[in-house]
Amino acid sequence: MSRVVHFEMGVDDPERAVAFYETVFGWKTNKWDGPQAYWLVTTGPDDQPGINGGIMRRREDMPPTFNTIGVSSVDEALEKIAANGGTIVMPKFSIPGIGYQAYCKDTEGNMFGIHQIEPSAE
Repeated sequence: MSRVVHFEMGVDDPERAVAFYETVFGWKTNKWDGPQAYWLVTTGPDDQPGINGGIMRRREDMPPTFNTIGVSSVDEALEKIAANGGTIVMPKFSIPGIGYQAYCKDTEGNMFGIHQIEPSAE
């Protein structure tokens, strides 16, 4: 069974949003040293229920907030999504040293991400 493992929020002003969530909820953020401006969000200790996420600059082709589901294989999940009426919005891509990601829509038009952990991803 696959679970929601990450959320993402698209915002107009990432620094302002980071300050808001840190101040209001006590979340911890860390700017990712990757190819795009992205802040990793820790919402609480790993031994408590909940998920962590990310804050990024808003994109017109993405909803403002959506969840990412952990899968053992992005390729297999994409096949199942397409075979069951879902739509692949952004095909599989690599996040170096982290894994593989893709974005899809379900049969109702809801967007979600799928993520495969693979530290050897380039």
